[in-house]
Amino acid sequence: MYQPIVWNKDHIRILDQTKLPHQEVYIECRDLETVADAIRRLAIRGAPALGVVAALAMVLASQRSSCKNREEFFRELNHNSAYILMTRPTAVNMKWALQRLTDTLRKTDTGDVNHLKELLEQEALAIFQDDIEANRQISAYGQELVPDRATIVTICNTGSLATAGYGTAFGVMRAAHEAGKKILVVSCETRPLLQGCRLTAWELQKNNIPFVLITDSMAGYYMKKKGADLVIIGADRIAANGDTANKIGSYGLAILAHHHHIPFYVAAPVSTIDCDTCQGDDIPIEERSPDEVTCIGNQKIAPNGARVWNPAFDVVPYCFIAGIITEKGILRPPYTESIKKQCGNVRPRTMVN
Repeated sequence: MYQPIVWNKDHIRILDQTKLPHQEVYIECRDLETVADAIRRLAIRGAPALGVVAALAMVLASQRSSCKNREEFFRELNHNSAYILMTRPTAVNMKWALQRLTDTLRKTDTGDVNHLKELLEQEALAIFQDDIEANRQISAYGQELVPDRATIVTICNTGSLATAGYGTAFGVMRAAHEAGKKILVVSCETRPLLQGCRLTAWELQKNNIPFVLITDSMAGYYMKKKGADLVIIGADRIAANGDTANKIGSYGLAILAHHHHIPFYVAAPVSTIDCDTCQGDDIPIEERSPDEVTCIGNQKIAPNGARVWNPAFDVVPYCFIAGIITEKGILRPPYTESIKKQCGNVRPRTMVN
C-alpha cells in the first residue's frame, strides 16, 4: 500500500500528488525550503497531512541549525514556523502542530540544544502517529452512520493522501467498505485542480471501493435522479460555531444536500477545530493563481485576458451540517456548545514568541 509521507531521519519522502494518477513519484525534502515549495504547489496537501509535514519540516530545519543556546533555538523555531505557515493560510492544522511542538519544548527547562532537537523530533513523530490513530477513530465512529448499500457523495480528497494515513471522510467510507457494507461512492471531480478525479478516484481504485465519478455541476441532478444517503466531506478549518471551511464546491454541495433532504457530515480531527475563530466569515480563504482555472495542466483553455476569481476554499454554514465526526466522537448541534466542550481538549492557537 502507498505511503504519502515517510520520515527517513534526514529527509521527508513525499508522494508528489501533482503527478497522480498516472505517475507515482516521490520527492525527497531535505530542508525547510523544499518542504515549503512542495506545500505551495500542492505536491502535498490536505489539512492533517500539512500539520504532520510542517512538524517534520521543523525537525529538518533544526538539523541544520547552529544555535548555541535555548533562546536562540526558540527564536529560530518561531521564525521557521512563521515561514512555513505562510504557504497555506486556511488549513489550521499546521498552526496547531507547530504550537504543539513549541508547547512541548517550553515545558522543559533544558538549555542543551541537542536535547531540544531530540525532543523536537520525538514530538513531531508523535504528531505523525497521533494523526493515523485519529483517522482510525474518526472512521470507526463515522462508519456507524453509513447504512448498508449506501450511496455516499464526497468532494476533493480526504484519504491517506490528505493525512498521515487512512483518511478522514475517505476513511469513513473505507471503514464501511472494510466492515462488509456494500457502498457506492460518488466522487465530485473537484475543479479546478481535479482532486476528486485525480486523487480520490485513484485511492478508491487502490482500495477496491465501487465509485462513480461526476463533474461538480452534476451533483444536484445526481441527487434528484439517482438519490444518495449521505454526503461526507473533510475540513481545513472548523470555526467555534461549526462553520466549516473546505475545498471550493463544498458550500454548494451542502445546499444541494439540504434541498434533497440528505444528511451532510464533516469528518475531521479535533486539531482542525479553531476555537479562536468565532465564525466562518473570520476564516482566511486562500486565493490561488488564475492559471489553475484558465489551464488544465499545461493546456490553456480560456481566452487570453479572461478575468479569474479562484478561492481555494468556501465555507459551509453550521446550519447545513448534521454532525462533525471527530476522533473523540460525533459532535452535534448546537455546535457552539458541543465544540466549546470539546475545545477543553484542544491546545491554544496563539503562537508563543
